[in-house]
Amino acid sequence: MNALILAGSRGGVDPVAAYAGVAHKALIEIGGETLLARVARALHEAGRAPVAVSTGDAAVAAEARRLGCRVLQSASGPSASVAEALETLGAPLLVTTADHALLEAEWVRRFVADTPRDADVAVLLARRDLVEAALPGTRRTYLRFADGDWSGCNLFLLATLRAAGAIDLWRLVETDRKRPWRIVRRLGPTALLLYLMGRLTLGRAVERLGALSDVRAAAVASPAGLAAVDVDKPTDLDAVRGVLATRG
Repeated sequence: MNALILAGSRGGVDPVAAYAGVAHKALIEIGGETLLARVARALHEAGRAPVAVSTGDAAVAAEARRLGCRVLQSASGPSASVAEALETLGAPLLVTTADHALLEAEWVRRFVADTPRDADVAVLLARRDLVEAALPGTRRTYLRFADGDWSGCNLFLLATLRAAGAIDLWRLVETDRKRPWRIVRRLGPTALLLYLMGRLTLGRAVERLGALSDVRAAAVASPAGLAAVDVDKPTDLDAVRGVLATRG
């Protein structure tokens, strides 16, 4: 299985990189190790080899090569970069991000093992109670469903080449990632009504999203709340540093 680390840029000055005093977020160091190095190490320890890095930054590309990773030129956005990587690397393809600083090999192995065998694409999510218990005070974006509030964990599995059909939908979801109800609206009036009534489960919503793209999609629950913590803002970086300092 190949693995892909997304290390592109949304353009402009990244507030976390600026806060840390580096040119790119992936190059932020914690304990003498860049965020990119931490993620690549977790993937290698999980047995996901080879690992590729999608980036348009020369310094990040140099760091990726130093880590023994293949470098792919990033596209116009995360979904487009994944689409090109899937075409280049094939399936199955595990996808994560360079700012997933707390990523652990066991989370990756567990995610792959828990993905249904008939799924074309799977996404890892963590319940809000687990996230807040693991890191009190953290602020994340949650999807509210009948079976709880869920946060994405920046870990995806494109298990088959059919998963390419879901990437077009991914582009649309990117636009509304901070407004969950708009994502649900794409499922049709019945699903939206169930969502507004608090009766739509996460699993059913993901299955429906997959059906719109003619793929089998699955939501996998993470037993680790910290799996939902990435470095999206300066306070996240401080929190991650605190967690790693506690670990010693």
